[in-house]
Amino acid sequence: MKLKYTSHFLALGTLLTLACGTDTEKKQQFQVADFEPHVIALSADEMMGRMPFTEGETKTVQYIESEFKKLGLKPGNGDSYFQDVPLVSIKTTPAPTMSIKSQGGNYTLEGLKDYVLWTQRTDSLVAFEDAEIVFAGYGIVAPEYGWNDYENLDVKGKIVMVIVNDPGFGSTSTDLFKGNTMTYYGRWTYKLEEAARQGALGTLIIHDTEPAGYGFNVVQNSWNGSKLYLDNRGKDIYKATFEGWVTLPTAKQIFEWAGMNGDEMLAQAKVKGFKPVSLGLKASSSMTVTASYAVSKNVIAMIEGTKKPNEYLVYTAHWDHLGIGKPDASGDSIYNGALDNASGIAALMALGKAFNENKPERSVVMLAVTAEEQGLLGSAYYAQNPIFPKERTIANINIDGVNHIGKMKDVSLIGPGQSDLEDLLEDELQKRGRYSAPEPTPSAGYYYRSDHFNFAKVGVPALYFGTGIDHAEKGKEFGLKAQQDYITNHYHKPSDGYKPGDWDLEAALEEIDLYFHVGQRLVNSEVWPQWKEGSEFKAIRDTYMKK
Repeated sequence: MKLKYTSHFLALGTLLTLACGTDTEKKQQFQVADFEPHVIALSADEMMGRMPFTEGETKTVQYIESEFKKLGLKPGNGDSYFQDVPLVSIKTTPAPTMSIKSQGGNYTLEGLKDYVLWTQRTDSLVAFEDAEIVFAGYGIVAPEYGWNDYENLDVKGKIVMVIVNDPGFGSTSTDLFKGNTMTYYGRWTYKLEEAARQGALGTLIIHDTEPAGYGFNVVQNSWNGSKLYLDNRGKDIYKATFEGWVTLPTAKQIFEWAGMNGDEMLAQAKVKGFKPVSLGLKASSSMTVTASYAVSKNVIAMIEGTKKPNEYLVYTAHWDHLGIGKPDASGDSIYNGALDNASGIAALMALGKAFNENKPERSVVMLAVTAEEQGLLGSAYYAQNPIFPKERTIANINIDGVNHIGKMKDVSLIGPGQSDLEDLLEDELQKRGRYSAPEPTPSAGYYYRSDHFNFAKVGVPALYFGTGIDHAEKGKEFGLKAQQDYITNHYHKPSDGYKPGDWDLEAALEEIDLYFHVGQRLVNSEVWPQWKEGSEFKAIRDTYMKK
């Protein structure tokens, strides 16, 4: 059956006039009892920080399944509420140095200090010897921007060195990509994926603190460490021999060994039409690898649509957190993750109850995903192995933390300018006398750092917004300070726990109500939201929706 896929303007116009205060859209009143008990249960010490592959995972997914059943939600995967997510943990131990050969002599880079390497390969020993290094600018292939750093370049068997972020970083002009707002092409993960698609032997991303958004010390934390990946055994997927970072001073030293000026080369890469260049250098190093395999679980429930049950809106939130780790100053070692993201799963429960009581015309899916903290792996697996086809999925709405600070005039829109969903959100906010504000640090690329991103990558319009800063009573300065306090003192720390009375639950319920009404407008309509012109995901959706 060919699905209705209306033009952007028709879709937007229809969405914004749908059921606006009519009898077909009931006012849903959320109660504290719909939300708080789930936050308490999921962030309790008994859940052991909800780390995948631990007893904490078993308890967590059993709790979510049990609560979905109590709410009367149907299993989302046939007769099961679970989707197995096969994962592999890869521990790499790199050699302490990397040797560089040039016409002028031989040099040595020091591991951890100058660079960090890892691999997605599971061979016990991974090595490269005398591999040519090519500078490929930003390592971007972006047809909508007329940009291709790999044009007429064969990198098979070679190492590509590329720059972090976008060519437009540091510019207020949107003539170059989106200026200071990061696009998908600026994410370091994209650069590794693109280099692998090009067949590169390995990739070295040039780290620079400001465009990366964090110091090299963050990168160093993965040295000699373990990383989780999807278990793709049996699939024909090329994996580069290695992936890694080099510091900016190290990159400039490499350019110097090649007889080039590093600052000039980095500047030239910002100019459209830049041609990649071989550095005339050969690199060698190795690493030992240990791989172990296990299966985690996504938890899925649904409310079947009354008129169009084969069209789906998917809400996502991740159930996992960081488990038991380094104790804080108080001796607490359990990373409870109350806000991140017990609050998101609790919101799914409240939304599931509301949609089950107000039967939607389209089906609504509640997807609690695993391993977000390990690299968005549960949502990545679902996007690659969807239970509900992407061609019939109208949109994704992602919840990664619920407002606990207080009632806000604004919400923080992550990745503005992407899809029609933003316009629908804005319309719902205006009804409430509120507004959306662009995320405060657009260069950080938060749109590409939560679970909705994996839906976007396969073309499904995805909406993600966070708590704003414009406190209804105390203003922006208070709201910003509260946000910064959480990031500095509680984010990914044992102190992200739940204490009754500390959270503004009315503010949380107000945000859940917003999620509900945006979703209700979508599921009780004929419209398919679309990507906006200029979105890097539009062409993906257009390809399969217009067939």
